[in-house]
Amino acid sequence: MLEYTIKRLLWIPVIILAVTFFTFLIGRLGPGDPISVAAGQIRDPQLLAEVRIEKGLDKPITIQYYKWLKGAVRADFGDSYIYQGYTISELIFPKMLVSAQLGFLALIVVFGLGIPLGLLAATLHNTWIDPFIVSTLLFFRAIPVIVIIPPLLWLFAVHWNLLPVGGWEGGLFNIYWLFDIIAIPILNPHVYLPVFALSIGGFGGVARLVRITALEVKDEPFIITARSKGLSESRVMYSHILPNSLLPLITVIGFALVGILEGAFFVEVLLGIPGIGRFTFEAVKSRDYDVILAMTVILSTMFIVINLIVELLYTKIDPRIQLGEDIGQ
Repeated sequence: MLEYTIKRLLWIPVIILAVTFFTFLIGRLGPGDPISVAAGQIRDPQLLAEVRIEKGLDKPITIQYYKWLKGAVRADFGDSYIYQGYTISELIFPKMLVSAQLGFLALIVVFGLGIPLGLLAATLHNTWIDPFIVSTLLFFRAIPVIVIIPPLLWLFAVHWNLLPVGGWEGGLFNIYWLFDIIAIPILNPHVYLPVFALSIGGFGGVARLVRITALEVKDEPFIITARSKGLSESRVMYSHILPNSLLPLITVIGFALVGILEGAFFVEVLLGIPGIGRFTFEAVKSRDYDVILAMTVILSTMFIVINLIVELLYTKIDPRIQLGEDIGQ
């Protein structure tokens, strides 16, 4: 396994170099260079040429990329061409923190409810409750986020006036002082709608995956042996069936972690949340090329690293898997 891990780690910089170079190439050779985009209505050829020379955009593509790469290695992705006076790192990392907070909370809700519901459906496989659970969750999964947010806003923010219409203030928690003595952390009111919108579609996928894997495992000989020893059904389910059906779930969790950093575009745009999904869309729309490039580097790196971690976890959950033989072939 050590040899396989070293090989994968050595491939990471190669893949990132290839991805970033082609993204850099598209950004520089695409319609409208960064200086033209940043100039807005200014069309003085001499002024644009001077700024282009100052920024080094008159150099060959390979030299421009090398200069950018030296900074990127130090997490210095340069300056934004649209948001003048700010470095890209100053812009994206606070927004990634906002998206990460919402994403982690949504993941806790999705897996915290999806796993028990999937196990319940598998336990009651031959009853009406199984198809009822699955069909209900699939119904919610089929509703697009862009469709479900407006009625949520109307009901909870406008009609009942229970939650704010949108925006983001502070972090996940506010402090409520009981008798001005005891500090009690409570969820920020701005959190409920985005977390609900982010998580409602995820229950069905997680529950179905857990249900399918649990049904495959529940008739294995070691499960029959556990039942013959007099263990309760709940003990069999959570101590034997669930651990042996976690393999495909680990993959889902791994890629969901990458999705956290991507943000949730529709949720952040419709609810006015200053997260990374909304910011990336604005960067694409305004052709802020270096912001797009920075996001490509960060997400590519996270995707590759988490994919490697998931593969290494396979061997811990199921020792029968040998990396480089079963997975690598």
